[in-house]
Amino acid sequence: MGSLFFISRAMPALVPFGGIIRMKAKIQEILLKNQDSYVSGEEISRRLGISRTAVWKYINNLREEGFGIKSVPNKGYRLEKIPDRLDPVLLRHCLLTRKLGQAIEIHEAIDSTNTRAKELAQTGAPHGTLVAAEEQIKGRGRLGRSWESPPGTGIWMSLILRPSFPPRFAPRITVIAALAAVKAISSITGLDAAIKWPNDIIINYRKVCGILTEMQADPDLIEYAVLGMGINVNTESFPAELVNSATSLYLESGARTDRCRLLAGILGFFEGIYEKYEDTGDFTDILKEYKERCITLGQRVRVVSASGEFEGIAEGLTQDCELIVVSDNGMKHTVLSGDVSVRGICGYV
Repeated sequence: MGSLFFISRAMPALVPFGGIIRMKAKIQEILLKNQDSYVSGEEISRRLGISRTAVWKYINNLREEGFGIKSVPNKGYRLEKIPDRLDPVLLRHCLLTRKLGQAIEIHEAIDSTNTRAKELAQTGAPHGTLVAAEEQIKGRGRLGRSWESPPGTGIWMSLILRPSFPPRFAPRITVIAALAAVKAISSITGLDAAIKWPNDIIINYRKVCGILTEMQADPDLIEYAVLGMGINVNTESFPAELVNSATSLYLESGARTDRCRLLAGILGFFEGIYEKYEDTGDFTDILKEYKERCITLGQRVRVVSASGEFEGIAEGLTQDCELIVVSDNGMKHTVLSGDVSVRGICGYV
């Protein structure tokens, strides 16, 4: 396991870092809040109760980590460049949520963020706890598939949820997550993202994001759900076997995306939709918007499930988020699980 960071905004300091990392993080926060001006070394030392020599050493540590910090005599320091990395302080600076992301773990490398999130959930981690990583060694998608998670290029994250609604409505979590992802991608990058039922985000007929929701539940109660999401953000190339089915925000836009800003945006959109649903219990408008953004509907699809394989037209969705498919023999099917491919999208021809 790589280096681990934990932050909780309910606490006065970052824990359990140790003094050096905690103090360096505090200097980061000061520079982030004053990006349009210089902050003197004297002011920083006064705020933190450390010497100006110590401030200078921490500033140099940050520079070694990729932060572009300009220093001018008699003016002080100004942050001019932020590195492309999932950094707990940078993420906290972008977050506008009330509950999601109030506790965060960020790993340099980890087997699976979903596996770690489930471990935390089983030991009582609160609703909204976020686990993210720069690299996943054993990332997983739906139906047991592996998920390519190269280091330093994407968002590999899992969110612990403690829903108040019953287990039969758990698929609605994936619907809300898909909406949050397309809204955040579109608002931050300007790209036209769409949803392929039930859990893929598509741009220009190729997959840019996958979603995996897992849960621990009794018949009438969800103990916890773990929402996993993998997004190809700044990936510059893919293996030959994926070039026709996968893409990234970088390849589609030609520009690099701030991963902390995008992750914070997804959490913000998700919290807004999720809390409205929990407060009202009304899923009608959410499902309507999902249908409007779902490119599966109206398309010819191939369904592969435990009961067999068939092709037909995806006609609609039920209130329980099942896909309604009319097969070539005129029979109507409701599909909740299985592999559904859409002709012309992600390699299906």
